[in-house]
Amino acid sequence: MLCYGCGFSGFGQLRSGEEIAVTLPVRITGAAETHVIRRAAPSWSYTALVTDDGALLLSGCISGTPQQSIVFPALDCQDVLPSEKYLLILVKGRAECWDVTHLDCDGSVPEPMWKMEICDIHSNAFPLVAHGYVLPQPPFFRELSPSLQAQTMALGNEHAVLLTRDGKVLSWGAGRHGQLGHGDVEDVSEPRIVEALHGVTMSQVAAGGWHTVSISESGDLYSWGWNESGQLGLPAKSLHQGCCTYKETTTECEEDEGSEFIGIQSFPALIDLPQETEATKVSCGSRHTAAVTRCGGLYTWGWGKYGQLGHGDTKTLDQPKRVEFFSLNKLNVKDVTCGHWNTYVMCVLEGK
Repeated sequence: MLCYGCGFSGFGQLRSGEEIAVTLPVRITGAAETHVIRRAAPSWSYTALVTDDGALLLSGCISGTPQQSIVFPALDCQDVLPSEKYLLILVKGRAECWDVTHLDCDGSVPEPMWKMEICDIHSNAFPLVAHGYVLPQPPFFRELSPSLQAQTMALGNEHAVLLTRDGKVLSWGAGRHGQLGHGDVEDVSEPRIVEALHGVTMSQVAAGGWHTVSISESGDLYSWGWNESGQLGLPAKSLHQGCCTYKETTTECEEDEGSEFIGIQSFPALIDLPQETEATKVSCGSRHTAAVTRCGGLYTWGWGKYGQLGHGDTKTLDQPKRVEFFSLNKLNVKDVTCGHWNTYVMCVLEGK
């Protein structure tokens, strides 16, 4: 598996040097060429990389110092959930939390500030674990009702979205940008089914800063929430000329000439990928979105100021666009993970 990244690299997350915006995907190898990366989990100023042999690599601004790399070998790390202050790791049947600001650059494994035994690790790993889910901030663990039959879940800045084993989507948390998909902008304290998706079986969910995307079993994409930068794949005012006045409680507004721009989409909208392409994986950044197709392609859209869309420029898009870099280099995309302002892509050479 090969790992590539693009976007914001002001702290050296993607590679050393003074380049802040990496507009074309670059190969990520971590601290050693021998490490085969299978999972990339970006925080704001650093990225955590999990390797096939269970090592954990951190690169970026660590303990307040930019351009650092720390390797924790032979850790048997299975998954990781990073934040600016805390780093949650899944190792040998337990979850542990480290204080990032106190990590030593020599790679010595610190004593966890919090840990929890997990007798039955969920197959989809973080943030979902047996009996609940983990958070990258105190209290670090919250229970979920077994009746939900959780399959996988994702965390946004202020909301959470969960996929059940029978393909239903539930959401809860802050809803002021419509990110919960319930048709309003109200907060919800407990998991609540997204009724607008009733009858459509879902296979994937992703949560961005203030937006949400899901994929149906047939490969259709649905998005809802904040569309300030076109991250929903719907017309955004910021990308077009004209004057438009928004109302906080509505999902769209009209320009004087009749053009419609979507500011807040409070219920799921069907998004078409070019050429009727079917999606298999999706991930959301703060204000951008990326989707992997069945044929191994990658489409991105939304805010692109730091090159996080991977198109070789810093343009912002409100329509999905194929990232040509991977097909040109005969790379088949398998998975994608969006950070706040960057994107990490897992791929293999065609034919392998």
